[in-house]
Amino acid sequence: MVAMVAALVATVLGVAALQADQTPPVSKLQDELRAAETAFAKTMADRDHAAFATFLADETIFFGRNGEIRGKKAVADAWASFFEGKEAPFSWKPETVSVLDSGTLGLSSGPVFGTDGKQFSSFNSIWRRNADGKWQIIFDRGCPYCGGK
Repeated sequence: MVAMVAALVATVLGVAALQADQTPPVSKLQDELRAAETAFAKTMADRDHAAFATFLADETIFFGRNGEIRGKKAVADAWASFFEGKEAPFSWKPETVSVLDSGTLGLSSGPVFGTDGKQFSSFNSIWRRNADGKWQIIFDRGCPYCGGK
C-alpha cells in the first residue's frame, strides 16, 4: 500500500514537473499575448462581432459605465452595438503586456482612440492562458484618459 501511494505521488510530481518544463519562456508568452490582444482589437476594425466573442472566457467580467457585465454572452451582447455600422467607433492597441512566470495569467493595457485618432481612454485587460495555449480575457476595464505621460 505504501509503495502504491509513493508511486502515485511520484507520478503526480513527475507530471507537474513535466508541465512546468513545458511552459514557454515569459518573453514568448508575452509575444503570444500581445498578438492575441492585437487580434482582439482587429475584430473591431474588421467589424467582426463573432470573432470578438471568441476572445472572451465564459466567465469574463467587463466593467462598464453601469457596473459589471458578467459572462461571455452578456459581454458579447453589450458590445454588439459597437460592431454596427461600417466604421469602428474606436480602436485600441496594447502598449504594455506582462505575463506571470507560470504562464497562466497576463495583463495587457494601452490607449483607446476615437475615430479622429485621438486617445480618449485607456484599457486594462487580464487574460488567462487555457490548457490549449489560447489566451482569453477574464477581466476588462477602461478608464478615461488623463492626458500626457
